[in-house]
Amino acid sequence: VLVSILLVILIDVIGRAFGAPLTGANDLSQMAMVIIVFGGVTCCQRYDGFIKVDLLENAYGHKFNIFLDFAGYLIGGVLFGLVAYTVVDAAAISKMLGLSTNIINLPKADFQYALAAFALLTSVTLLLQALSKIIEFVFDGCAQELRG
Repeated sequence: VLVSILLVILIDVIGRAFGAPLTGANDLSQMAMVIIVFGGVTCCQRYDGFIKVDLLENAYGHKFNIFLDFAGYLIGGVLFGLVAYTVVDAAAISKMLGLSTNIINLPKADFQYALAAFALLTSVTLLLQALSKIIEFVFDGCAQELRG
């Protein structure tokens, strides 16, 4: 997607230099950004690619750090779930009203459904990571009892 939008913008810029811009390049680039941004967030979350700030990690114990990770994943999962729910409602309204992009009339609802799918996938990933932190918390306590 990224390479294709790069080509669309490149063709548009070259076309503008010669007085013939690519019709609909703005529409294509705006709608592709939905896929690039939310697809990227989903992929980055799945492979744990986000930067983590651990300024306070050494100030607290291991159990509390697991709890903080759990809380962060849970809050993120709920928020992305709410985004997905809201965008599905917006897509239904867009579909009902027949909303489309300004220049080449791409239906907005399709891209909104894609955004909702990526947000839902991110939500599920975050909630599964929260579940893994609960399991880590429980089994870490069991492992410490076995060691102690």
